[in-house]
Amino acid sequence: MSRERATALLVDFDGVLRRWDPAVAAGVERAYGLTEGVLGEIAMSWGLLQPVLTGRVNHAEWMASVAAALAPSVGEQQAQAAVDEWQRYRGEVDPQVLTFVREVRASGVPVGLATNATDVLDADLAALGLEGELDAVVNSSVVGVHKPATEYFQAACEALHTPPSRVLLVDDDDRVIAGARVAGLSAHRWSGPGDLRYLRAALAPNG
Repeated sequence: MSRERATALLVDFDGVLRRWDPAVAAGVERAYGLTEGVLGEIAMSWGLLQPVLTGRVNHAEWMASVAAALAPSVGEQQAQAAVDEWQRYRGEVDPQVLTFVREVRASGVPVGLATNATDVLDADLAALGLEGELDAVVNSSVVGVHKPATEYFQAACEALHTPPSRVLLVDDDDRVIAGARVAGLSAHRWSGPGDLRYLRAALAPNG
């Protein structure tokens, strides 16, 4: 059974529209005598990450908890300095994905950002020059639930004023893809800019 053509698009932020250079964190870790990979390992540990993604703590509190976890190995002052330097880097926009988003919007298809994020998301979007580039921004820390929860996708579809059956999600996380499909959306597992040709065809009027 063929699906209805998507009339709205949701794109993930980290790993799709925004990319991160791992050399930045590695350089900070070397400079402060930290184990390679430890900043991301602590920050992404679910016990610290889940509360900030659902808005129960703010970004500053999350980073303070990362610094506290590092302090026993390098001291409080060094740990805080390392976290502060790491956080000054806010990633980079993938220019090919941004071009695609602009094309889709110009064709009359609304595009929303679907992201598990913190309360600094709006500041990040501004810093990266993305203000005005999206029709909706669906931030888990504002919604109060995170991907891949069905409630998150319901909120995202409502933000686009489009039923789930007509929304296409692009994300780089298999669990999110599965959750979106359970919620009734179409979903494409992002593997890189090589996917754009397929996505353009999927969103074309006769796609």
